Amino acid sequence: MRIGELSEKSGVSRDTIRFYERNGLITSVAGQNATNNYRDYAEDNLIWLEFFTGAREAGMSVADLRSIVEAVAGSCDRDLARDIMRQKISELKARAEQIEVVVRFLEKAVAGQA
Repeated sequence: MRIGELSEKSGVSRDTIRFYERNGLITSVAGQNATNNYRDYAEDNLIWLEFFTGAREAGMSVADLRSIVEAVAGSCDRDLARDIMRQKISELKARAEQIEVVVRFLEKAVAGQA
């Protein structure tokens, strides 16, 4: 499918699709017509774009997304992708705990107890 159709089906703008492609998160191939520069996108890009949209809304970085994509590239190893996501979950939980410690300290400081 062409970028316009992918954009329409996914709800993701053409610019965002191009951004993801430039960053190695999705791929396309040259169209069959040699007289234009159209690119064709595989149907599985719809799944990736849905995942990326949710992940980006949740605050995941492009680098985090790239690590997941690279883990499954070519092999479609969903277990490996899940392992990477579990690792990210652990990192975020540790960071959240660290933030809670800082918040408690600051609250005490504001109350004059620090």
